[in-house]
Amino acid sequence: MAWFRVPAPGRSSLRTRLTAAGLRDATGDADLPADEPGVVVLSRAQDVVDPACLARRPGRVVVALAPGVDADPWSLLACGASDVVRLHGDDLRPVLDRLTRWQDVDVLVRAETARTGVVGVSQAWQLFVRDLVEVAHWSSAPVLLVGETGVGKEVAAHVVHRVDTRRRQHELVLLDCTTVVPTLAGSEFFGHEKGAFTGATTAHEGAFARADGGTLFLDEVGELPPVLQAALLRVVQEGTYQTVGGTRRRRTDFRLVAATNRDLRADGFRADLYHRLAAMTLRVPPLRERRDDVLPLFRHFLAEQGARVVGGPARRPAGGGPGRPRDDGPELSPEVADALFRHDWPGNVRELRQLAVRVAARHVGEGPVTPGDLPPEDRPRPAVPASPASVVPGDVPGPQWEHGLEGAVRDALRAGVGLKELKARTADLATRVALDVGGGTLAAARLLGVSRRALDYRTAAQDRPQPTDPSSDASS
Repeated sequence: MAWFRVPAPGRSSLRTRLTAAGLRDATGDADLPADEPGVVVLSRAQDVVDPACLARRPGRVVVALAPGVDADPWSLLACGASDVVRLHGDDLRPVLDRLTRWQDVDVLVRAETARTGVVGVSQAWQLFVRDLVEVAHWSSAPVLLVGETGVGKEVAAHVVHRVDTRRRQHELVLLDCTTVVPTLAGSEFFGHEKGAFTGATTAHEGAFARADGGTLFLDEVGELPPVLQAALLRVVQEGTYQTVGGTRRRRTDFRLVAATNRDLRADGFRADLYHRLAAMTLRVPPLRERRDDVLPLFRHFLAEQGARVVGGPARRPAGGGPGRPRDDGPELSPEVADALFRHDWPGNVRELRQLAVRVAARHVGEGPVTPGDLPPEDRPRPAVPASPASVVPGDVPGPQWEHGLEGAVRDALRAGVGLKELKARTADLATRVALDVGGGTLAAARLLGVSRRALDYRTAAQDRPQPTDPSSDASS
């Protein structure tokens, strides 16, 4: 139930009307429900808003200014208010309309969370999901999802499709723009007719046709070449397209959702297409801004592994509230929980999921996940002083990763590994880890600070069979 506060004494008629509208009087309450919307009515010039009411929180607050009350709305918004409205006479509709909308949004968020198991209890995630659901349900405009690699932009696209009642009965078409081959791009997007080119033995429906009536999700849209950007702009503007080898234009009607981890405005992306895509722009928060979600997400991913993790079927039914996992998964020892919580997660949720998969393969039985369940490469460096034998005079303390690297290099040198082999193995290891954390060659290349072509060349070289050393054969 939405609440209201009227700081000024008296004002019984205003309180009565707000109560009659279904709001709960919370004027004298010390604490406010964290997840319920409410209104603070300033009815006198000297009234002030309690900052605790406006602190950024899941439950949204509207500040209503009675006639004659002047306050800077921008300052109130900066302090955490969701909206500021001016009342005219006894008309409370501007306030009640907003509270009704926010309550409807919360109902949809709870329903979506319960139906799909979207996990996230942190304030940053709850605020994002609420904005996402509101945009999806009450707007038909294109949505641009921006955020780092691995934050869950595809999950957000699925939410947009399911919450949009105009589209969810039709198909959600996903197209990864990093995998589109330039020579076949026309066919991928527009489709082709039989005989349109060599090898086109049958007609093919492109993404525009398959998404008709539904939603088209373009992942990493910033990777589209300029010629395709121009073609996409025309389809978005006109709602028509022509298949490769076709002679007539066809109509299509879909909701466009695009995602990127780049700043499209600074990367040479077409400005006219950008403004079409960015009608509704939402930033997906990285995992380091969702610290409260790390442990629930990790246990959720462990629970996904089923019998391989806990030695049997799921142990608990649906969890305890919006954003909480349906099955909590195994408990975590305090040491493991602390290590997960302190990690920076540069690969975000994707990195966390991959770690859960690796831990699931090592964890045994019904007990908690213990430090030994974390693979060696995923363990934090122990907080113990170095032994005297390992300290070199003049050493200067460096970042934690440097200490770990130094220890590995010392071990390799003692084993007789030379500089050339050290360089090669370090580069191979960095490549493998970046691919694991990034989840694909494009993200891995960005993590390594190299071009995608350079990374493809390196991985191809790693996969290429090495020539046999004749001397080793002769000595065997």
